Amino acid sequence: MVVGARTAGNRSPVNASPASTRDLLGTGPAASERDGTRSSPQSIAVRDVDGFVDLDDYGVVGNGCGVAVIALDGGVDWWAVPRLDAPPVFSALLDPVDGGRCSLRPVDPRAEVVRRYLPGTNVLETTYRTVDGTATVVDSLNVGNAGALPWSELARRVTGVTGSVRFALHVAPGTGLGRWGPWTEDDSRGALLHAGDTTLAVRAPDGVELDVQSLSVRAHFVVGAGERCVIGVVASADRPLFLTGVDAIDARIDLSVSRWRQWSDQVCWDAPRREQVVRSALALKLLLMSETGAIAAAATTSLPEMVGGPKNWDYRYCWIRDTVLTVDALSVCGFEEEVHAAVSWLLRTIRRHGPDIHVMYTLDGDLLETSSHAAVPGYRDSRPVMIGNDAISQVQLGIYGELFGTVAKWVADGHVLDVTSARQLADLADRCADVWRHDDAGIWELQQNRPYTSSKMNCWRALDAAARLAADGHLAGPAHRWRAAADRIHAWVDEHCWSERKQAYTFYAGTDELDASVLLAAGYGFDTGARMSSTIDAIVAELGVGPLVYRYSGVHAEEQTFVACAYWLVGALAIVGRLTEARCRMDDLDRIANPLGLLAEMSTPGTFALTGNLPQALSHLALINAAATLRDAEQKESA
Repeated sequence: MVVGARTAGNRSPVNASPASTRDLLGTGPAASERDGTRSSPQSIAVRDVDGFVDLDDYGVVGNGCGVAVIALDGGVDWWAVPRLDAPPVFSALLDPVDGGRCSLRPVDPRAEVVRRYLPGTNVLETTYRTVDGTATVVDSLNVGNAGALPWSELARRVTGVTGSVRFALHVAPGTGLGRWGPWTEDDSRGALLHAGDTTLAVRAPDGVELDVQSLSVRAHFVVGAGERCVIGVVASADRPLFLTGVDAIDARIDLSVSRWRQWSDQVCWDAPRREQVVRSALALKLLLMSETGAIAAAATTSLPEMVGGPKNWDYRYCWIRDTVLTVDALSVCGFEEEVHAAVSWLLRTIRRHGPDIHVMYTLDGDLLETSSHAAVPGYRDSRPVMIGNDAISQVQLGIYGELFGTVAKWVADGHVLDVTSARQLADLADRCADVWRHDDAGIWELQQNRPYTSSKMNCWRALDAAARLAADGHLAGPAHRWRAAADRIHAWVDEHCWSERKQAYTFYAGTDELDASVLLAAGYGFDTGARMSSTIDAIVAELGVGPLVYRYSGVHAEEQTFVACAYWLVGALAIVGRLTEARCRMDDLDRIANPLGLLAEMSTPGTFALTGNLPQALSHLALINAAATLRDAEQKESA
C-alpha cells in the first residue's frame, strides 16, 4: 500500500480516469477548449526568482462567500476567510515571502502540468505528469447540504492515474498583509494554525504524517494508480472551528461539483459562444455573496493595471455600476434568484444610507472607512497595496443612470416595485434632475472633477427611464419634469460634448479627447445613429490596438487596455448595424482570456497577458452583454 493514500474503491474520482488524463496531457485526442484546458502541457516551474506568478497562470475557486486563487504549480496564493473581503490568511500573491500559501505539488521539479475547470463548475482539476507517473489534483472551496458551510473548507483531492507520484504539502499562513504574526500548535486535536482571529486546521488521512513546525505544517505522501489522498484546510474566523473528517471533505467535493453543474445548467443561451458565456457567468457567481445578494467588483486587491505602476486598487467591494451591470448579465443568462437578490439588496442598501446614492458599499451594505496602505511588496513590486478604496468619497453622477436603467429593465420583465422602493426612486430621480449640471469624477473615478460626457449621458438615461416608469404607473412623481430634464441633457451633450474635428462624442465638455465609455450610450439608446457610428471610428483610431481598447486619451502610458472597453465596442458596432465588424472583433477577443477562461481588469496589447484584479466582474459581464447584443442584432437582421 502506498504511504498516505487510500484506494478509491467504488467511488470513481470526478473526471480523473486515465483516459481523460491522457487526453489532457496531449497523448490522446485534443483537449476540449470548452473545458478551458491548454493545448499542450506546461512546466510546473511558473514562479519567477522572487516567487511571483503570471496572472495567466492562476485559477480561482469559490463557494458563494470566499474565493481562493490557485497558481498552476499548486500554490494557493490568496485566500480570505470567511469572505473574500476579509484579511487574507494566504497572500503570497502580493507578498511571496511573508504572505503565506498552501502548496500542494509533486516533488519532481520537471513535472508537466495541464489544468482545467471541471465542466460547468468552479472546481479546478490539475493533471501532473512526472518521470514516475501521473496524478490529478481537484481543488474546491466546498459547500454543504444547505448551501454555505458554517466554516470555510479548502479541499484538495489527489488521485493517482499511472505509476506513482510523490507530493509535498506545505501549509503556511501569512501575516494578513502585515496585520498579525501567525503561529501553530500540535496536540491531540490535530495540526492547528492561527492567523489573527482565524483558526485553521490541516485535515489528512491517517497515513499522512503531518510535521507541525513553528509557523507551518508540512507533509509528504505518495499516490499510486487508483489511489486517492484528500487534504483539507478548514478555517473559521472569530468563532469555534469544527474539525470535520477527511471522508466528509471528500464527499463534499462531489457535492460541490454537483451544485455548480446544477447552477450552470440553468444558463439560458442557445447562441454561439455558450462556453464563454457560461464560464463568465460562473466567474460572476464567484463574486456574488449567496447569503445577501451583494456583488463584489473583483476577488482581489492591488493587482496592478500596469506592473510596477501605482494604479493598484482594492476591488473587494460593491460598486453600484458593477452591480447593476452584473444584474443585466445574469438576467441575460436567465437567472432569477440572483437578480432579485441583488436588486433588493441594492435598493435596501441605498435607502439605508440615503437620501442620496453612494458610489460603493461594503459587502455588508455599510459605508467604507478611510483606506490604508499595507506595508508589503505588492505584486512584482507594484505599490501601494491598498486596503479600502477612496472612491467612496467621490461624486459620480453616472450611477443614477446605471441604477435606473437596470431597474427599468427589471420592471419591464414583469416584476413589481414595492411602495417604499418606488418612493425612493422618485426621490432619486428628482435629485438627478437637480444635480446633472454638476461636475463629477466620472466613470473612471478620476481626481479632477469635470463635465464628463458619459456621466451626462447616464443622467439622461436615469431621467428617461424615470419618466417611462412614471408613464407606465410604476413611479409617482413629476414625470413631466423628468422628461423635460432628459431632453435638456440630450441637447446639452449634443452641443457641448461633440467634436466636429474628430466627429466623435468627447471625453468631457470642451475637449477633443476621447473616452471609450461613451460607447455604452448606444446600448441604452442615447444615440444609435450616425454620430455614434463615427464616434466608434474615432475611438478605434485613437484608443484601439488590435481588438483591445484603452479607456481614454493618453492613458496608454499608465496602464494596459481595459478589457470591458473592447466588449463595449463590439456591442456598439452591433447596435449601429455594423455586424460584420462586431463579429470579427468578438472572434478576436476569444484570445484574451487566460487558459481557464478567466478575465482580469486589463489586457496587455500583443501578448494579451492579464493585469489588474481578477476575476473582474466588469470584464466578464461585458463579455456576456456584448455576446447578447450581437446575438439580438443578428436575430433581428435575419428576421
